[in-house]
Amino acid sequence: MQMEFTEDQAQFREVVSRFLQDKSTPLDVRSLMASESGYDKEVWRQLCEEVGLAGTHIPEVFGGFGFGPVELGIAAEEMGKHLYCGPFFSSSVMAGYALINAADNASKEKLLPGIAIGNTLAALVLDSLNTPESVGRNLLAESNVVNGTAGLVLDAHIADLLIVIARTETGLGLFSIPAESEGVTIELLETIDQTRKVSKVRFDNAKAECIGEVDRQSLNLIWDHICVALAHEMIGGAQHLLETTIDYTKLRYQFGRPIGSFQGLKHRCADLLMEVEIAKAATHHAARCLATGDGEPYAASMAKALAADTYMNAAKEAIQLRGGIGFTWEEDTQLWFKRAKSSEVLMGTPNIHRERMISLMEEPSANKEPSAERQPSAERQPSAERQPSAERQPSADAEKTT
Repeated sequence: MQMEFTEDQAQFREVVSRFLQDKSTPLDVRSLMASESGYDKEVWRQLCEEVGLAGTHIPEVFGGFGFGPVELGIAAEEMGKHLYCGPFFSSSVMAGYALINAADNASKEKLLPGIAIGNTLAALVLDSLNTPESVGRNLLAESNVVNGTAGLVLDAHIADLLIVIARTETGLGLFSIPAESEGVTIELLETIDQTRKVSKVRFDNAKAECIGEVDRQSLNLIWDHICVALAHEMIGGAQHLLETTIDYTKLRYQFGRPIGSFQGLKHRCADLLMEVEIAKAATHHAARCLATGDGEPYAASMAKALAADTYMNAAKEAIQLRGGIGFTWEEDTQLWFKRAKSSEVLMGTPNIHRERMISLMEEPSANKEPSAERQPSAERQPSAERQPSAERQPSADAEKTT
């Protein structure tokens, strides 16, 4: 089942895909995994300036293109498919959505333009990546001074700015702290997935600027937007594994015939295809729910749970159907397997999101009309001049240089 996309959206997908096919090959991924920064600064610059991805979902009034979760999902899906290594998810998606949904207007005007053009790398610091309810237990803010530790922060080691959600006397607050501030310690960690760098961040009387208040509604919105973007990235990875596995079964011969002609393998590939299509449908639906401000309140968690299960199963099947070579370092499948595992637990495991779905379904507000804050506002709708079109595609000269 395929969701219908507009011609402009399809064109936008083609632009992103063509760029990543050239700039995020398995060889590029392996090289960046071994580097400390984990990304290519020149490729990031081209991604921001020539394709404009960093500001895809940021409102025009704050320097972005003003598109919504659907267009952002298209970009994330292609990045997952090509296993892009860079600060897009940590800076543009996570930190960007935190500012969009919780920061005051003055702070948005100050911070979002730099993120939108890729000049400022921001990292969202959460002391828990499991559920919104568990945020704010280890990070405390008093008199604009933050203390505590966040165990897992994406791309903090390359960030210029830390966007922190910390507990205050009155609730949760949103704070900005320059990454090189006194009292901030960032420790790069070794993890199973080196395509996405993770650090431990510790604050010891670090001076911070309060830029907003985070209530339950805004925190859930931040969580939902991040989860839906992550779900898109995961279904992109699952689609890649499905396609490459089918191609492999056509080329690998046993007993004088392609292994893909064996009925048992056909059925396994067909089952995987169904899983991927179901996860894609749920994820695209969740994006449209966020874009319109309508729909099921549990759509984001449903998408995250389905996408995580599907991605992990696709990675396992891809390795199994390749036989012994699937377990080797030389085979690229292991790169997607590691990303699938890290994404499975990021922002909550599938089981956590199933529990969250039940909780949201049982809330009295679940059947109420969406609030005005959830409605898409006029200023968030891109103008006709900012639609993804041929004008936004990299020029022929740019493609040669890239």
